[in-house]
Amino acid sequence: MRVWWDKAREVLASMAPVLGIVVVLGLTVAPLSGREFLQFLLGALLFALGLTVFLVGVDRSVSPFGQRMGDLMVRPNRVWIVAVAGVGLGFLVSVAEPDLHILAGQIAFVTDGFLSKWTVVLVVSGGIAALVAAGLLRNLYNIPLYRVLTVLYGIIFALAILSSPVFFAISFDASGATTGAVTVPFILALALGVAALKKDSKASEKDSFGLVGTASAGVVLAVLVLGLFLPRREFAGTIDFGAPPTDLPAFYAKELLHQAGEALYAIVPLFVLFLLSQLFPRAWKRRAFLRGAGGFGYAFLGLSLLLAGVNGGFMDTGRELASRLALRDGKAWLVVVALALGLVTVLAEPAVHVLTRQIEAVTSGSVRRSAVLVALSAGVGAAVALSILRIPIPALQLWHLLVPAFALALVLANIGPKLFVGIAFDAGGVASGPMTATFILAFAQGAANATHSANVLVDGFGVIALVATTPIVTLQILGLVYRAKTKKKEVRVRAKR
Repeated sequence: MRVWWDKAREVLASMAPVLGIVVVLGLTVAPLSGREFLQFLLGALLFALGLTVFLVGVDRSVSPFGQRMGDLMVRPNRVWIVAVAGVGLGFLVSVAEPDLHILAGQIAFVTDGFLSKWTVVLVVSGGIAALVAAGLLRNLYNIPLYRVLTVLYGIIFALAILSSPVFFAISFDASGATTGAVTVPFILALALGVAALKKDSKASEKDSFGLVGTASAGVVLAVLVLGLFLPRREFAGTIDFGAPPTDLPAFYAKELLHQAGEALYAIVPLFVLFLLSQLFPRAWKRRAFLRGAGGFGYAFLGLSLLLAGVNGGFMDTGRELASRLALRDGKAWLVVVALALGLVTVLAEPAVHVLTRQIEAVTSGSVRRSAVLVALSAGVGAAVALSILRIPIPALQLWHLLVPAFALALVLANIGPKLFVGIAFDAGGVASGPMTATFILAFAQGAANATHSANVLVDGFGVIALVATTPIVTLQILGLVYRAKTKKKEVRVRAKR
């Protein structure tokens, strides 16, 4: 029961700031009706319950399964097995990622089905698969991560020049959304399994990081390539706000049945592979096998509840509030609320606190947790505010913000401490957690929909991308600070001698 309570507390802590902001806005500057409030609260309840159950299931199934598969991949001592297994496992675990399903559903919604949900899911999963395999091979051969990332993002920005603004925004948002509750622990477990068994036992600690960051680049590449092959067309991307359903229980029951079918498609392939792993050498012990199988059951139930809550009312409220704020005189309220959402959401994200403890441990206390938290909070707040500011200012486009940020990140990767490169790029998905992929993204879409000069598909996306870029730049800057402090300490030690 302690595990369940801990997960529930994490979920409620991450949701509390958003709930508070919605209540304040719904009672003051953007009034919501009683039925709209009720629809939102029921959606939030299903979201919280589903995410709690899902996270418990992931801890019991996906994470240990990832470690075991990493072990099995390397034991035969065949590079081709690592490559093939990396492709297969990367694809299956991405298909099961809830944040990806949420984003793909929103893309399908605003494109009126031109880009279907499963088209986005499968293309993104293909990109993850290819780069997970490449990242594992990089790990085995000890190829410096900063060189790989420099080449990958050079290709990405070359493709971006040929791509439309729609696919540019979607590709980077998909990259941030894909590194979620399933993908990150599984990929990290794979990386640890491979790193622990590779031939070069003297490989430095920094080579164990970076697989998540490499896989994220694969998502951007896959979506940009998809855009090149699709016929060019102008996407208007509009959102029609309907009245709240009159029979909320029946509405959510129907939504839950629909999302259970979607969750089944996502979870079953990974579960089948889990079952087949019993045929491999060193099979699971009975207790571990039953625990893992039960974990997949929890993951399915949690994903069904989570998706029903998100699609049933949680995101609709974000769109509605932003739309009403955008229609007020001036855009000050819109930007202020966006800034507040960014500031408080990242501080409430449990994964951020895990990250800050790891940074403090790696640097032996030279980089304080409080400094990292303040830097991340300010960065994410600014990222969300700037993303919303793009909407009423047509001249300010996503690439004006994203390209310089990634250029700075790549420069820092080449000149900064190499230990921080892998940590920073892996942490790109930490700040863009469940609240960013759901409520904040919906908030941006609602604001774009209510602004005549904006396009929902261009201006309503990009917020996840900017939020995910924040830790990449911030942590590498902190790496430079750490290196400077270390050198000063060494100078003082020499002077005393």
